[in-house]
Amino acid sequence: MIDWLTGKRRGALAFGLGALAALGQAPWGFWWATLAAMAVLIWLLERVVDRRGAFWTGLCAGTGYFALALSWIVEPFLIDIAATGWMAPFAVVLLSAGLGLFWGAAAVLARLFPRPALGFVVAFVALEWLRGVILTGFPWAMLGHVWIGTPLDQLAALGGPSVLSLVTLLAAALPVLWRWRGAAGSALILAAALGFGLWRLNQPLPDPRPGMLRLVQPNAEQSMKWEAARAREFLDRLLTLTAKGSPADLTVWPETSVPYMLEYAPEVAGMVVRASGGKPVALGIQRAEGDRFYNSLRVLEGAAVETARYDKAHLVPFGEYIPFGDLAYDWFGLKAFAAQAGNTYSDGPGPQVLDLGSFGKVLPLICYEAIFPREVNAMPERADWILQITNDAWFGIRTGPFQHFAQARLRAIEQGLPLIRVANTGVTAVVDAHGRVVQELPFGTMAALDTQVPGALPPTPWSRWGDGPLALLLAGLAAVAFNRRRRAAH
Repeated sequence: MIDWLTGKRRGALAFGLGALAALGQAPWGFWWATLAAMAVLIWLLERVVDRRGAFWTGLCAGTGYFALALSWIVEPFLIDIAATGWMAPFAVVLLSAGLGLFWGAAAVLARLFPRPALGFVVAFVALEWLRGVILTGFPWAMLGHVWIGTPLDQLAALGGPSVLSLVTLLAAALPVLWRWRGAAGSALILAAALGFGLWRLNQPLPDPRPGMLRLVQPNAEQSMKWEAARAREFLDRLLTLTAKGSPADLTVWPETSVPYMLEYAPEVAGMVVRASGGKPVALGIQRAEGDRFYNSLRVLEGAAVETARYDKAHLVPFGEYIPFGDLAYDWFGLKAFAAQAGNTYSDGPGPQVLDLGSFGKVLPLICYEAIFPREVNAMPERADWILQITNDAWFGIRTGPFQHFAQARLRAIEQGLPLIRVANTGVTAVVDAHGRVVQELPFGTMAALDTQVPGALPPTPWSRWGDGPLALLLAGLAAVAFNRRRRAAH
């Protein structure tokens, strides 16, 4: 055992390796840094002699990774620095360390295998999958996300995002296991993934759907978005961009872009359809129903008639609702955190597909919902395209909006469906069924984009089979490791 690899020095090295691995995430995209950092981390874990040391090393690496990858988490607390700025350091430290526990647990479980390197691959991918579903899930900054925007991201059409993480870790672990032979194996894995990706990207796409689509990006400053004195100004931005030029066949506004509620200001609906020339407008707006409030997408057209509606189903914990808030009201009469008392959002019924007539069937996603691949895969019927409306102004201008956009692009690849994304400040873009950006508005500008919905591909293997192939792959890797243990016992 090398002395300098013990205790605090090993923890500091692991923390730095985790931060280096995070450089593969958007907007940096240094996937090679992720591969190198994870290879060194796996090598380091193989040299840890006890479970406590393994856990500490994994925890430090995970904390470093998430501290950099999720550094945007401080941005919402800086919108009103005087009131909430003090919470920002606690948010990034607690979230990073909390998510780092999954890495620590993977490092401990790896020691159940005679080859900890291979055991770490199996345990890490399984626990990362669990991170995406436990306690409503948070699958942000998955390791495999480093391939988004490269041909290797096309593997997600076969097995979803976890397959990308599996390929990443295998490529990092094989040289640790078998040195030069392992390095050759890593090169073969990456080359095969690259070849598949290039082949799939070469496959032709159907023609775009007929009809002109207008995407409106009002660029409303988050710190002023809900000021009563600026409400009409922000509404006027939306109306002006909607009315510019010939009427579009469908116009889309971002999440919560309307600073009024139709239940309290019904005249706004008439203003919207007058600006669109009576053509449909899909707008992000808050909705009231009795004592409950919803984060909604509503489609208005003609004589201000609502023809479709979707209420956000997967809300942001502590941002849009307080866990157990309704129970606190029922049991103790505390109204402050209760959705049923109108103090947080209520959740909608779940994934829906809306029929937009000539524009076909659309799967609506509101902001945060686009990071959940399995919920998108649970759509009740296959849509023709995906529509995400969002307000990424909460996430700042450095990393958060671009990571969010990257994950939304992956949903297009997984489903073989085009994605239309409309954001308050950006990223507003058109993404084809291969996940490629076809058109995009400049970030942080007030603008509108006239476009068409790209054509859709047939259902992908991932959309048909979900995580079944991933489970078989992980079981196979685990079986190989345990077979080695049995041979060693004879």
